[in-house]
Amino acid sequence: MGADGGSFAAHLALPGRRRGPGILLLQEIFGVNDFVAEKAAQLAGLGYVVLAPDVFWRVRPDLSLPHDEAGLQEAFGVAGRYGEEVPQDVKVDDLLRALTHLRELDEVSGGGAAMGYCLGGSLAYFVAAAGDPDAAVCYYGSMIPSALGLADEVTCPILFHFGGADPYIPADQVEEVRRTFAGRQNAELVVQPEAGHAFENLLAPQFADPPAAERSWRATTEWLGRYLPVT
Repeated sequence: MGADGGSFAAHLALPGRRRGPGILLLQEIFGVNDFVAEKAAQLAGLGYVVLAPDVFWRVRPDLSLPHDEAGLQEAFGVAGRYGEEVPQDVKVDDLLRALTHLRELDEVSGGGAAMGYCLGGSLAYFVAAAGDPDAAVCYYGSMIPSALGLADEVTCPILFHFGGADPYIPADQVEEVRRTFAGRQNAELVVQPEAGHAFENLLAPQFADPPAAERSWRATTEWLGRYLPVT
């Protein structure tokens, strides 16, 4: 995909029938790794065309880190560089270009959504505010509570997931997100009460919460079926 200052790669997953609605899948801080590939495959299995762009390409192209302590520390370092060295408007522009590229794929029909985990959950929110995705799904995006000033710019259906025991996103911040989007028929917030951060990443033992992950994934697939149906 082309972008100002260069081009960047993306992981593509196609459904069995090779056509369907598109989902822009945005990574955690570990990069486009096995977790992203697995989620892309699961979504493709539901009938979606999934594009997972290399979000960190401007600071560390092709990053794919394991879910161990060394990988986590390296991921924090790369995410820090991304936050400090890449201006917010450039970050968002990269993602909007990726969304446009997704929609222009021959295999995509029926709209295109943004969906992300952790860092990607925040980025999906920014895409929803700055662009025109047909829907957005935001998993435990820690930057969302401090960016609620953008809420009025979000007009697409949006689903938020949070863990009730997330040390990075306190409960009062989650409630502020809930209050901000309360009353919108196309907005939903789901909390897994006992879950911590990154609870749906079953490949990361330090974070995984299988029961919470099962419940949240069921909520996501039902919600996508409502707002981005595979026909």
